Amino acid sequence: MSLLPVPEAQARLLALAGPLSVEEIAAAACAGRWLALNVTSRRDQPWADLSSMDGYAVRAAEWPGPWRVTDISSAGGALPAPLARGTACRIFTGAPVPVGADAILIQEHAALTGDTLRGEDKPLTQGQHVRPAASDFRAGETLLAAGSQLNAARIALAVLAGHGVLPVRRRPIVALLSTGNELVAPGAPTPPGRLPSSNAPMLAAMLAAVPCDIIDLGIVPDDLPALTQAFIKAGEADIIVSTGGASVGDHDLVRAAFTEAGGSLDFWKIRMRPGKPLMAGKLGDSVFLGLPGNPVSAHVTAMLFLLPLVRHMGGAASPLPAITNAQLAIPLPGTGERDDYLRAFHGEDGIVSVTSQDSAAVAAMAQADCLIWRPAHSGAAGAGDIVKILPFPL
Repeated sequence: MSLLPVPEAQARLLALAGPLSVEEIAAAACAGRWLALNVTSRRDQPWADLSSMDGYAVRAAEWPGPWRVTDISSAGGALPAPLARGTACRIFTGAPVPVGADAILIQEHAALTGDTLRGEDKPLTQGQHVRPAASDFRAGETLLAAGSQLNAARIALAVLAGHGVLPVRRRPIVALLSTGNELVAPGAPTPPGRLPSSNAPMLAAMLAAVPCDIIDLGIVPDDLPALTQAFIKAGEADIIVSTGGASVGDHDLVRAAFTEAGGSLDFWKIRMRPGKPLMAGKLGDSVFLGLPGNPVSAHVTAMLFLLPLVRHMGGAASPLPAITNAQLAIPLPGTGERDDYLRAFHGEDGIVSVTSQDSAAVAAMAQADCLIWRPAHSGAAGAGDIVKILPFPL
């Protein structure tokens, strides 16, 4: 297979599965989830003209009075009786304004003697200190579109619009599979030739930024029957992610095991650096994503492919990573035949590429907070030039 451009590979990956089924969840439990349907308001907000200050509801044209105070309106109370000419209504913040009143005389500018009220300071204008009915939103108005990710403010909006539960997509189930005879569990002794298995903890940390459920299937040795059985077991998940064994060496058995388990490969090898050996396909209803084994390449490909896939299946309208502009602090050389994704960080004078871009340089990766995207065949870039960056998810 020829090397696929990153955008084409992303599109083909997302085409392997659609958004998951819809479920209705209590609004308070929906943080981070994506809406499956539009949210339409069931009520006006505010439900009536409301006062934004403590004071008196009056007619502005009758300034400066006198008015006779005949009623009182409090937040949470019913709409008071209509206001007769020459009268005022004592009112508090958030309380409904009686019909006939069109302004609020705040109490700091009011002089009250018995039940007789007079205004002080500047004349009132119509609408002063009044929040008009439905000025925030109206019943029947679409407030949130399907595919929107729910955060605290959007949940508050949906609840205020009359919704106690919200239609969201099911959380994707992601199975993580680490392959390699050299791997040992995190924290275990590492005699010569052995390596701590860091990819699964790293991917789990990255996936914490998106709503999903993780199944860690542990370390599987470079053994075709063992890998095949691991893929069969992982088929219960919506997404199967393997790390390692995606290249072309004698011990790179992931592709063979995936096929042996009944999987169908869609593409393999991407026109990018690092991360070229990435592969993807289907195993039953599960989407398979085979990431490179070294943590740097696994991190970059997870940003560009795994997280977008989880967002897509979770219902996101815009699943691909955000790309923004930033100014370079130091020069960069031109690129070759593949797109470069350079680990970098925000310095005082702009974006700084980390010292080592070796795909095995994990210490350098840990300094980074973004990737610089340099398309294939890009010319050299100088300090002060604008480049495209992909901020790391928190």
